[in-house]
Amino acid sequence: MSHQAIAENSGPGYAKHPDHKIVLEPSKQQIRILLGGECIADTSKALVMTEGDYPAVYYIPRADIRESLFAKTDHSTYCPFKGHATYWTIDAAGQQSENAAWSYETPYDEVTKIAGHLAFYPGRVDAIKTETE
Repeated sequence: MSHQAIAENSGPGYAKHPDHKIVLEPSKQQIRILLGGECIADTSKALVMTEGDYPAVYYIPRADIRESLFAKTDHSTYCPFKGHATYWTIDAAGQQSENAAWSYETPYDEVTKIAGHLAFYPGRVDAIKTETE
């Protein structure tokens, strides 16, 4: 990443907290997300994000999500390290989970790899399963 690219779309949180670490790497596991007893996402191409003391988060490519079950909501949040998050409600097998998934449509340069991916709140889906479970 060039210095110019960072200056154009760098997360402002890094100026205040330059030691803040976000690590993004390809997951080596098959990841399946379940809601209402249905598999709503299944991938071997997830990215796993570790950030500070937070639990690791899997970011699933949109191509591996059953997007017809997802509806974008009006809810949004902001992270000075990642950008603006949009949220998705999921409706699977008659079970609806509001704002259960989020995405960064135009993330900051430091985490640009998560563009085109969704992450899930573990407590708002039935399970986030890995190949080892």
